[in-house]
Parts: sequence; structure tokens; C-alpha cells
Amino acid sequence: MTPRELEEYRALRATIRERGTTRICVFAAGLAAWAALSVATSALSAVPLATLVPLVVLAGVFEAIFALHIGVERIGRYLQVFYESDDVSRQDETVTDENVMPRPRNNWEHTAMAFGRGVGGSGTDPLFVAMFAVATLLNFVPVMLAEPIPAEIAVIGGAHFLLLVRLAIARRAATRQRAIELARFVEMRDRGR
Repeated sequence: MTPRELEEYRALRATIRERGTTRICVFAAGLAAWAALSVATSALSAVPLATLVPLVVLAGVFEAIFALHIGVERIGRYLQVFYESDDVSRQDETVTDENVMPRPRNNWEHTAMAFGRGVGGSGTDPLFVAMFAVATLLNFVPVMLAEPIPAEIAVIGGAHFLLLVRLAIARRAATRQRAIELARFVEMRDRGR
């Protein structure tokens, strides 16, 4: 591995670490902001439509977390294919330049991916989907307490339902992302040879 490649590897690993931490901080701060906004709108407004403001905040926080997660996973697959590949055909030929360092052999991404496969539901949810679903349902409670008319229930309930659908779609996409992107990076690597 050249010094430039080693620097790229280290920078990408640092990016994964930082974005992983950021994702948790965004979740905690976003949930606190949503809760404060929910309480404020419930206390200050009897209009069911006001619940859409905290709902938009909740959706925005989820989208930020989802984007961070997708980016981290993509970087992880890139590292797996281009830096931690066990594929013998990918290994660099003998290099005589003294500035070239050996490829990392810890295969961190391979190990993490293999570990995640066998755990089956006992791990954490990097997207916090269950928490967002509960928050979405709790966000709808003030609507029902305000004795809305059927049109309000349909419109506001529809908006809440759309967020729940978005959560399900995002979870499904995140579940399939690793395999899809791994195959794509392998294809790119092999074509670039």
C-alpha cells in the first residue's frame, strides 16, 4: 500500500468513526428537539394541524440519520473491496518501491459484515426505526385529543402514516444496501483493472 493509499484508508476509517458518533448525537439532539416542540405545540395550540411542525422535525432528523448511515456503510464497503480484499487476484504484485507498505490484513470490514449476518435481531438498530415509529405515533396523540373532524384525521393521519412508510422503506433499503454496494464495488474494482 502506498503512503497515499494508507492515508486514504486512515481518513476513511476516521470518517466512519466520526459519522457513527455524529449519528447518535443527531438522534439524541433531534429527539429532544422534537419532544420540546411537541410539548410546546400541544400546550400552545389546540389546532390538530400544529402537530405537523414537530412531525417535519422528526422526519428531518430521521433523514439526517439515514444519510449518515448510508454514507458510513458505503465507505465500509469501499474499504472492504479496495483495501481489505482477500481476493488473491486483487492482491498487488511484488513491489520493489520501499515507500509501499503492506495492505492492512485485519479485514475489519469483512469481520464486521460476517458478524452482523449471524446475530439475527440481537443487535442495535443504526437507524433507530423503532424509536422513530413510537415518536411518530406519540406525535399523533394530540391530534386525537383535540377531537378532530374526519378531514383533519385523514390529512394529518396521512402525513404521519407517510413517515411510518418512509421508515419501513428506509429500513428495507439499509438491510439490502451492503450486498448491493459490495457487488457494485467489486464490479468497479474488477473493471478498473
